[in-house]
Amino acid sequence: QVLLVESGGGLVQAGGSLRLSCVVSGMAISFNAMGWYRQAPGKQRELVADFTSGGRANYADSVKGRFTISRDYYRNTVYLQMNSLKPEDTAVYYCNGRQYGRDYWGQGTQVTVSS
Repeated sequence: QVLLVESGGGLVQAGGSLRLSCVVSGMAISFNAMGWYRQAPGKQRELVADFTSGGRANYADSVKGRFTISRDYYRNTVYLQMNSLKPEDTAVYYCNGRQYGRDYWGQGTQVTVSS
């Protein structure tokens, strides 16, 4: 059974930082595409950052230079370091993993950035 559990969200002032964690079980992050998505109220879920199966990191234009995706193979955990946060970064952030063409999602963690 594949399970993704996010943590690290919260309330932060604009300009602040948060680090999200996604602990993965049932799937090796080293062999599969992993990423972070977010969904703001009334908007569609969008890609924030991900690793392709080839290991390259991709970022949405809106977060380039501010967010960094990383992974710890030993802990089978994916991270999203978020710096210089803006109110428009407010959303529920979801961890995603793809294995054999199937998508798996965590329950989401709320990030709220106050102005």
